[in-house]
Amino acid sequence: MKELVFSYIKDMYGVLPEYPWEKYDDNAVFRHVDNKKWFALVMEVRGDKLGLKTKGHIPVINLKVDDAFFRDVLVRQEGIMPAYHMNKVHWITVLLDGTVPEGKVFDLIDMSYTATASSKKKQKERAPKEWLIPSNPKYYDVIAAFEKADEIDWKQGAGIRTGDTVYLYVGAPVSAILYKCRVTETDIPYFYQDKNLTIKALMKIKLLRRYDKDRFTFAVLNDEYGIYAVRGPRGVPNSLSCDLNE
Repeated sequence: MKELVFSYIKDMYGVLPEYPWEKYDDNAVFRHVDNKKWFALVMEVRGDKLGLKTKGHIPVINLKVDDAFFRDVLVRQEGIMPAYHMNKVHWITVLLDGTVPEGKVFDLIDMSYTATASSKKKQKERAPKEWLIPSNPKYYDVIAAFEKADEIDWKQGAGIRTGDTVYLYVGAPVSAILYKCRVTETDIPYFYQDKNLTIKALMKIKLLRRYDKDRFTFAVLNDEYGIYAVRGPRGVPNSLSCDLNE
């Protein structure tokens, strides 16, 4: 798996490993060409230092995760854990012993490469992203809004861009994902503020699909996808994305 990772990074990003530590000459760092930031660290670590039962050395890769909620979901999966010897809030350690499937490892490398890219490169290269966004019926009746039109204005979420997909989670008493929408316009000037809500810009979202209110309930999101709260815009785990797009 380690050799496959090296080949993937070389073929995908044209980056070769660097070996900055004489004492640990097998530990390899991969950096962005422009900003020199690490996006991957491959090393051999004793299993007991990772909380495993073996003392034998295991190949691992450390990768960055921008989305804290997604990071919490990932570290509950087999073979993925809080980062060894790095910031555990923003980085994860992934076993390269076959526990985590090859395709999943490559997806996480891509995620880390994007997370550590320069702002300019992120804007240029980021693929359309999927977001889970809360909607509070106490403040806005989104159900009524989508009965009247298939495109509505919505509070602009940080990091959301035109072309992204948003899934609207409607809060209590519904407590379920009801809508899949495409972001058609962003950064529309607007300002509103009260004790419950501050809006600094709007975006337009176009309805693509409705979901039955009993399908993606809060209980299902919790039990099946490891989502324990929907408080603000967040990334969508791959497993949930697959089911939402069935």
